[in-house]
Amino acid sequence: MKWIDLRSDTVTLPGEEMRAAMANAEVGDDVYGDDPTVNRLEEIAARRLGKEAAIFVPSGTFGNQLSILTHTLRGDEVIIPASNHIIVHEAGASAVIAGVQMRTLDCDDGMPSVDRILKAIRGEDLHYPRTGLICLENAHSSGRVLPMEYMKEVYSIARERAIPVHLDGARIFNAAVSLGIDAREIASKADSVMFCLSKGLGAPIGSMLVGTKDFIARARKGRKIMGGAMRQAGIIAAAGIIAIEKMIDRLGEDHENARYLAKKLGEIEGVEIMRDRLDINMVFFKLDSGRPKAIVEELHRQGIKINPPEGDEWRLVTNLDVSRSDLETFIDRFAKAIRYR
Repeated sequence: MKWIDLRSDTVTLPGEEMRAAMANAEVGDDVYGDDPTVNRLEEIAARRLGKEAAIFVPSGTFGNQLSILTHTLRGDEVIIPASNHIIVHEAGASAVIAGVQMRTLDCDDGMPSVDRILKAIRGEDLHYPRTGLICLENAHSSGRVLPMEYMKEVYSIARERAIPVHLDGARIFNAAVSLGIDAREIASKADSVMFCLSKGLGAPIGSMLVGTKDFIARARKGRKIMGGAMRQAGIIAAAGIIAIEKMIDRLGEDHENARYLAKKLGEIEGVEIMRDRLDINMVFFKLDSGRPKAIVEELHRQGIKINPPEGDEWRLVTNLDVSRSDLETFIDRFAKAIRYR
């Protein structure tokens, strides 16, 4: 049975070209710097985002936490929107790994006002921690894309105060497609950027962290400390090369499918689409039903995987393994599943 999986874009499977590249990858010991495929992936990633250097890491969470560890000192404070992935879905790792304090700013869209960020920056006082980093996320986990004007303003005040900015750019290429710009333009408003190879780009594993040569050199030691130094990693790096070189241009298809899905779901009685959060490949909605578990289980019996709601919000994510025909099948079966209450 072919599954229709709308839980996330992390569920994508490597295609035949990617599998062949992995099988035939030239490899070496990456800890020694001897893996030519990893070296090539890092060069491609840095160039694609207009940065000096890059490092290959196992996951997006790893890349974000490695960046925080590299930028900050123990006891520093990190300014971050409370709705960002680093806070909500990374298991409190910053306290464990970097030993930093998170100064969270409440907001649903990842865009606290510049004035609020300014007020959160600590002054020189014996009683205050040092503000060591500002973190943003683009595209944001809410399905929204941060506009460039906002990123420019935040980066400007950060530079004035000599505070680095890290961008959780897990879906930076989705954000670039949505804004109609090159991802380099987004990356230029951050000192370090993490992006995932294993979401919409379809690689089976891995993320990239990019920044200056000095930053990445320090991050290599942090990666070792965190247990992320890999040996013959070219086998998985080969998939990352295909992801960057051949999978970015097709992301617009996922966005179009998400808008189509939102339109069709919105025609079903009892479904309320969050229409202000359709910037990328995610559809958020509320459902007039008190039986979410039964709905998820019924769809699973019919070959469809979706997540239950978080709170009262459901999320569906289009991806390269879900066709327009698959969406038609999902819409039909979803409508029937919620009808029989």
